[in-house]
Amino acid sequence: MMQRRIAKSELDVMEVLWVRPGLAASAVHSALPEGDARSLQTVKTLLSRLVEKGALRSEPDGRRFLYHPLITRDEYTASATRRFSERLFGGRAAPIVAHLAKGDGLSDTDIAELEAIIRELKGDD
Repeated sequence: MMQRRIAKSELDVMEVLWVRPGLAASAVHSALPEGDARSLQTVKTLLSRLVEKGALRSEPDGRRFLYHPLITRDEYTASATRRFSERLFGGRAAPIVAHLAKGDGLSDTDIAELEAIIRELKGDD
């Protein structure tokens, strides 16, 4: 289980490995978005940190290591959302939605999706 939070720079590496698990550091580096100026050594440092945090496992493959996520993107998203909600909104969902709605952050599609989720939760489908 992951012990510490994932930093933004580490999350970029995790995004690559969630899509293509089992890559070596050089392949992770190559798969980062075009224009990402991080060096291969920086990527190796980020991978090591993620292994220490329990977010990745490394598997020897000759002289290199292959990296595999130990947490799913959904698990990370749920954990990060929970921390965000607790820190800013006392763990309540309604104030988050209200905040988004007041800031014009909800499109008609978002509202329709929220209505469908509420109907499903209430058993009204």
